[in-house]
Amino acid sequence: MSISSYLFPSVTYPSPLTGYENAEPLPDDKAEDGKSYKNPQTGVLSPAYDKFVEPLDNGRRGGFDVHIYYYPQNPSNALYARQLWERIRREFPELRIYRLWDRAIGPHASAMFEVNLFTPAQFGAFVPWLAIWRGPLSALVHPNTTEESLSEGERELRNHTEQAIWLGERLPVDGSLFRRMHDAAQPVESGDRPMVG
Repeated sequence: MSISSYLFPSVTYPSPLTGYENAEPLPDDKAEDGKSYKNPQTGVLSPAYDKFVEPLDNGRRGGFDVHIYYYPQNPSNALYARQLWERIRREFPELRIYRLWDRAIGPHASAMFEVNLFTPAQFGAFVPWLAIWRGPLSALVHPNTTEESLSEGERELRNHTEQAIWLGERLPVDGSLFRRMHDAAQPVESGDRPMVG
């Protein structure tokens, strides 16, 4: 069984239960808190603790980008962004951190800076930390995927919209950049699936 993507009807997601089709039924027993369920233990942790699951990029680009947005025309907001940028550079020097842009750039509708996450451990440490320390700022956390069946424009649009995670207020992302990337790489034929954004 598969389910279609809402952005690209011809893209489907495999069932999350792939590989568990013949597993024993799960018990209905409740844990000690009386609310959550007891789960059967296998003694083996998911490989997702050590390596990002496919098709996330486990290479040079990294599995996730975090874009932290601010309003440069608002002095206190801009000051907080600069201080947060400095704090991240000091507390997480192992992460790749880019410049503090003072204007909208690329598909981003507001000034921002970017942080790249390369491992599940970095994601697990940084995203909860950012949930607390982002203050008045919003952050887009998006995957970097490697599906070869999609054009780069299609992949990037899905990564920045359909597969994105938001901390704080959701801000617009200009999907037209990704549409142009897709159009430049692909000949347009009748019946092609539509791109939105």
